[in-house]
Amino acid sequence: MRILLVANYEPDAQESMLRYAFWLQRTLKERGHQINVTAPEPFFSKFARRQGLKKYLGYLDKFLLFPRQLRRMAQTCDLVHVLDHSNSMYLRGVRERASLITCHDVLAIRAARGEFPQVSVALSGQLLQRWILSGLRSAPHIVCDSAKTAKDLMALTGKQGDRHQQIGQLRVIHVPLNWGYRPGAPFPPGFVSRLGLKAGECYFLHVGGNQWYKNRAGVLRIFARLIEQDALSTSKLIMVGKTWTEEMLDVIREERIADRVIQAVGVSNEELQALYGNSLALLFPSLEEGFGWPILEAQACGCPVITSFREPMSEVAGDAAILIDPEDFRGAAAIIGEGLQDSQRLRAAGFRNLSRFSDKAITDEYCAYYEEIIRIASASMS
Repeated sequence: MRILLVANYEPDAQESMLRYAFWLQRTLKERGHQINVTAPEPFFSKFARRQGLKKYLGYLDKFLLFPRQLRRMAQTCDLVHVLDHSNSMYLRGVRERASLITCHDVLAIRAARGEFPQVSVALSGQLLQRWILSGLRSAPHIVCDSAKTAKDLMALTGKQGDRHQQIGQLRVIHVPLNWGYRPGAPFPPGFVSRLGLKAGECYFLHVGGNQWYKNRAGVLRIFARLIEQDALSTSKLIMVGKTWTEEMLDVIREERIADRVIQAVGVSNEELQALYGNSLALLFPSLEEGFGWPILEAQACGCPVITSFREPMSEVAGDAAILIDPEDFRGAAAIIGEGLQDSQRLRAAGFRNLSRFSDKAITDEYCAYYEEIIRIASASMS
């Protein structure tokens, strides 16, 4: 198959989307398919000095210049795969080709519709999300990373489909690990001392950005309850991701845990692998997610997982996690304290769970869906 992958605008620095594009390009090439990757390139935005202006000029790069390039490249392929739902408007320019789009989550769309009271979306953001939703509604075929995202998208678009039946225009295909995480990796030289962690100290780990749904203030509250337990009283918390927000700093002061929490910004894959492999557990009590990559990363490193009793976290974790209510801090701490007594079972179950997300199995699903879409497009043109 000749497949054109439509990736994201690099200045937007959406690391997970760039990794997804790289994985799909690599794995499809290994299957012998002819793969081209295209993405909007900076032109107008290069003339901006202020970040705010750069953002709006970037819209010209993405939505004015790029569609012409995409239409031209689409003429030489069998199938166009738009890799991010936020670019759903590109599908209108390639209607004559077999095409599909991946929807990773609909959180921004739901936020723009006022579904999350903790989020305020500006008018420009609301208009953009309406445009994205309009593109998804007219998309001929959609892949969702999780059943939860598929369920939410069906509610928004009226499309039908499920993981096991070839009906409608929507299919659930999970994503695999995007880096080769493995157990038993040592800390890189000097990394532990740079963190301010003493050799042999026990710690919980959290991995995530500062988006509201990551519940980082809740992570701190749960941790504060955990160290009230004798067995966990000397443990620390390492938070990998963005610099702490003012809200988080307020919680740290209120809970009096400043000497027990460590922020780790700009962590490499090798460093993160070692952090997973040496931690008591991953503490991942998200309120919402599109998928939840850290769950699989932790399991691949033999790290017990603590996550929310909500989809898609429970979908991804399977039976290999301690499931909690992310908003019941004291109740969550009690469940965690009891559940960690069975850490060996959690580690073993985590390794078994990873088989559902193998690179081969997921690539097989993608290739089968591509072939089905091409057949449908060919039949409609004959």
